[in-house]
Amino acid sequence: MERTNAKLIKAFAKVLKRRRRAAGLSQEELAFRTDLSPSYISLLETANRQPTLTVLAELSDRLGVDLPELIAEITAEQNGQPPRA
Repeated sequence: MERTNAKLIKAFAKVLKRRRRAAGLSQEELAFRTDLSPSYISLLETANRQPTLTVLAELSDRLGVDLPELIAEITAEQNGQPPRA
């Protein structure tokens, strides 16, 4: 079973960056709020790392979006659908 999915990881990276910017947060501020390092946030946003489920839930919470909504947005991005307004 393939454990990496480049298209999914890239979709997550784009959504994370878009959501972070929409929230008016720098990578440093999001890192502080999630108790993660700024370099890890950068690696996530550049699709060089993928989050654990726990990290995904924490990011979702700190960005003010329900986890199912975030996952739906990532799925839409992966499928080439335009971002939600």
